Amino acid sequence: MAADDKTNRNIALLIDADNASWQALDPVLTALAEFGSVNVRRVYGNWSKDGLKGWRDMSVRHGIEPQQQFDLTKGKNATDMKMTIDAMDLLHRGRIDAFGIMSSDSDFMPLATRIRQDGLDVYGFGNSNTPAGFRNACTRFIDVNALLETTKPKRARRVEVPIGESVPPSIGAVAAPAPAVPATTKVDDPELLHLLHDAYDSLKPDAKGFVGLSALGQRAANRSSFDVRNYGYKRLSDLVDAIPSIDVDRRENSVFVRWKD
Repeated sequence: MAADDKTNRNIALLIDADNASWQALDPVLTALAEFGSVNVRRVYGNWSKDGLKGWRDMSVRHGIEPQQQFDLTKGKNATDMKMTIDAMDLLHRGRIDAFGIMSSDSDFMPLATRIRQDGLDVYGFGNSNTPAGFRNACTRFIDVNALLETTKPKRARRVEVPIGESVPPSIGAVAAPAPAVPATTKVDDPELLHLLHDAYDSLKPDAKGFVGLSALGQRAANRSSFDVRNYGYKRLSDLVDAIPSIDVDRRENSVFVRWKD
């Protein structure tokens, strides 16, 4: 499938209500829209629990099909098994092009692995403490807390201005630009830098040492469940702009990067 056809893919989103926050559903659906249309939407849980009220409301709002699963044994629930059975049914019907799994439960690692063996992408959405096994089994794993941060409305920062500087500029005068507000990021994360550096080393640079940012992102994504939103950014170009050890060169409609000496 060509890269341009990805937005036409049919995606199934399966939600483990016991291990996922309903508050993250809106940004999750927005993120999945980049990869296709979420036409199958199912949420699993024991709806007699008061804690799932938020999911009950969201299922109506977003047209999600609720799946009732009773807790037949204390400390256990049938949600994982039902989600796995449904995923296998959808997989073998051959009408689904990719899966989204919204959960922080490591029990879904074998499911993600099995789906990917058939050549389908799996997009995982969970908390930052989700076990590495499930995270790495996904084509991409996105931290929902970081996703919520990147989708929050930007608030104007209050800046204390000395009285002498608070007078508006005269007509025709050019006002000084507002000071930039530094973003809270994780760009100094050693794992991130190592991943990007390895991706860079796997590519052939041009005469000036630059490689295409698009190719760099593809190599990083192929090796792990890398996603820029986990680091507080919406685009890879914004992320590399914030990394001091990377030079960025914009040429017409393309972006190129290299590591500084």
